[in-house]
Amino acid sequence: MTADTARDLYEPSRAAGPAANPFDAPAWSTPFGLPPFEAIRPEHYVPAFASALKTHEAEIASIAGNAEAPSFANTVAAMERAGQALDRVANVFFNLTGSDTSPELQAIERAVAPQLARHGSAITLNPQLWSRLSAIDAEDLGAEERRVLDRYRSRFRRAGADLAPEAKARLAEIATRLAELGTQFSQNVLADERGFVLPLAREDDLAGLPPFLRDAAAGAAAERGDGHGHVITLSRSLIEPFLVFSTRRDLRERAYQAWIRRGENGDESDNRAIVSEIVRLRAERARLLGFESFAHLKLDDAMAGSPDAAMELLRNVWKPALQRAAAEREALQTLVRAEGHDFALEAHDWRHYSEKLRRAEHDLDESEIKPYLQLKGMIEAAFDTASRLFGLRFEEVADVPRYHPDVRSWIVRDADGSEIGLFLGDYFARPSKRSGAWMSAFRSQERLNGEIRPIIVNVMNFARAPRGEPTLLSFDDARTLFHEFGHALHGLLSDVTYPLLSGTAVSRDFVELPSQLYEHWLQQPEVLRAHARHVTTGEPMPAALLERLLAAANFNQGFATVEYAASAIVDMTLHLSAAGEDGLDVVAFEADALRRIAMPAEIAARHRAPHFAHIFSGDGYAAGYYSYLWSEVLDADAFDAFREAGDIFHPETAQRLRRMIYGAGNLRDAREAYTAFRGRLPSIEPLLKKRGLAA
Repeated sequence: MTADTARDLYEPSRAAGPAANPFDAPAWSTPFGLPPFEAIRPEHYVPAFASALKTHEAEIASIAGNAEAPSFANTVAAMERAGQALDRVANVFFNLTGSDTSPELQAIERAVAPQLARHGSAITLNPQLWSRLSAIDAEDLGAEERRVLDRYRSRFRRAGADLAPEAKARLAEIATRLAELGTQFSQNVLADERGFVLPLAREDDLAGLPPFLRDAAAGAAAERGDGHGHVITLSRSLIEPFLVFSTRRDLRERAYQAWIRRGENGDESDNRAIVSEIVRLRAERARLLGFESFAHLKLDDAMAGSPDAAMELLRNVWKPALQRAAAEREALQTLVRAEGHDFALEAHDWRHYSEKLRRAEHDLDESEIKPYLQLKGMIEAAFDTASRLFGLRFEEVADVPRYHPDVRSWIVRDADGSEIGLFLGDYFARPSKRSGAWMSAFRSQERLNGEIRPIIVNVMNFARAPRGEPTLLSFDDARTLFHEFGHALHGLLSDVTYPLLSGTAVSRDFVELPSQLYEHWLQQPEVLRAHARHVTTGEPMPAALLERLLAAANFNQGFATVEYAASAIVDMTLHLSAAGEDGLDVVAFEADALRRIAMPAEIAARHRAPHFAHIFSGDGYAAGYYSYLWSEVLDADAFDAFREAGDIFHPETAQRLRRMIYGAGNLRDAREAYTAFRGRLPSIEPLLKKRGLAA
C-alpha cells in the first residue's frame, strides 16, 4: 500500500481527532482477551498492519540471520512464535470483512491483500530460511516437532523455495496478483447479492408463501429500509424457500436468474475476466513448480493424493445420481401435467414441484416442520450433542465485546469445569455479510506461547423473524447449523502445542469430516425428540411427523447430488485444463464441461463459476470442492462406528473420536488419523447408502 492510498482511505477520519489504536496495546484487558470491537475503527487497520508487518519482518530477519547452527528451537519454534501481532490484526480484520463489512473495510482489503501476499512470499522464498529448515536434523525430535518441521518444509517447497531466483520472483508476482483478484472476486459477488431486491408489492406477489416466509420477507424489507413491505433478497435462507413456495412462476424465474447470474451481469461487478486470469495464473504457478496442472499441485498434498482419485469418486457417484435425478424429473413433470400445465419443467420450477411431490409421497410439508425447529432449540441441540459426546458445557455470557449486536457468546467448559475456549454465534443474514455459512477463529488454540484458548465463531445467514418472534429454521438450515458447529468443535477441542497444527489446519479433503460427521446427530430420533419442540406449545415433534421427516431424508437426493457434483466436476476440470492460458470464456467452458457429463437442463450447478467463491475468493477449495464428497465417504463410515457400538453417544468411541479427530489438529497425516480412529480406511458403500444411491 502506498502512502497516498492510505491517506486517501483515512483522510476523512482525521477531522474527528486522533484516537488510541487498540492494536498498539501489547494485550487486551477485555473479557477472555476478545478484540475490543467497539473501540476498533476502520482508520486503525492500516497503521496496525504496517506496524505488525514491520515487526514480523524484523523477527524473520533475525531468525534467518541467526549465526547459530540451525535447530528446531532457533528456527521452527522461533518462526511459530513470530508474527503474533500480525495474526492479531489479520484475524480481526478478515473476520469482519466477511461478516460485517463496509465500503471502508473493502477499500482497506483491496489495498492490504496484495501487501500480505508479498509479505508471505518474502518469507517462503527466503533462501536463508529454507537453508536452515533443510539443515535441521529431525531424528531426535518428538513426534509433534517432526510433524511441524515436515509441514514447514512442505509449505516452503510448494511455495517455490527450491527454484531459481527468476522463478521465485515470478511466483511472488503471481501470489500478489491472485490476492488482488480473489479480493475483487468476493467483493463483486457481495455487490451482486446486496444489489438485488425482488419487491413483493401486492398480495398476489405473495401467493403461496407461508406465514414464516412472509414474516422473513417483511423483516428483510424492514432491514433494507427501502419502503417495501416485503422483499426477497439473495440470502439463501430467503431465496430457496421462495423458490419452494411461491406460486408465481414468473417471480420464481426472476429471482432464480438473479441467483445463478451473480458475477455475470456485464457490469462493474462481472467476474468472468477475473476467473479467466485466476485460472491462467494458477496454471502458470503449477507449471513453475513442476506440476502438470494446478489440480495436480493442489492434490499432491491432499488426502486424495491425485486428481484421478478425486475424479474417480465423483464419477462413481455421478452415474447413480444422474439416474436418480432423471426419475425425479419425470415425477415432477408428471405433477406439472397433473395440474393442467403444458410447460416443460425448468430449473426455477424444480424446488417448487419437489416440495409438492414430497407432500404427496411423504405427507410432509416444510411449513409443518419449521414450527418445531426454532433457532434457539437447534443451538441447544448442537450444544447438548457436544455435551453427551465430549462432556462439554456451554455458558452464555452477555457483557463481552461484540462486533455486531447479533453476536452471542458462550464460554465452553470441559467435563472437569476447566475453560476450553469461547464460542461466538452470528446467525442472521444482513447486507454487510457475505452469503453462505462458515467457521473461523479470532484466536486459535496452542501451547507454545502459553496456554492459548481459542475464540471460535460460526457465521450463518438465517432469515430473521420479525422483532419479538422466535426465528424458525428449515431442516436444511438446522443441518447447516450442526455442520458449522462441527467445524467449531474442531477448533475448540484442538489440543496441540504448535500454532501451525492447530484445529482445522488439516488437508482440505479431511477438514469437512468433523463438520459433516456432526450432522448425523441432528437426524437421530432421540436428539430431535428432545429439542424439536413446537414454537407455541412447547410440545415435542409428534412421533408420526418425526417418522415422516426421517423417512424423507433421501428425498430429492438425485437433485442434491447432481447440483453439488456438477460444481465439483467443473472445478476439477477447470484446474486440470490449461484453457486459461490463452484466455478463457468461463461460461462457455463451464457449459461444455457440463454437456460432456450430460448435466440435466432442469438442474443448475450449485455454484456457477462467476460466483463460485469457494474456489475463486481464494484457493482454499480450488481444485478441492470434491472435498465435501471425499469427507462424506469418511463421515458415513465414521458414524457407523457408533452404530456398531450400539449407542450413538458411545463413550469409548466418542473419546477416540475426540482424541484422534476433533482434538488432533494436523498432528498426523489424514489417512493415519482416520485409521487411528476407525482401525481402517473407509469404503464408498456407506456414502451411497446414506444418499440413497445404492443399488
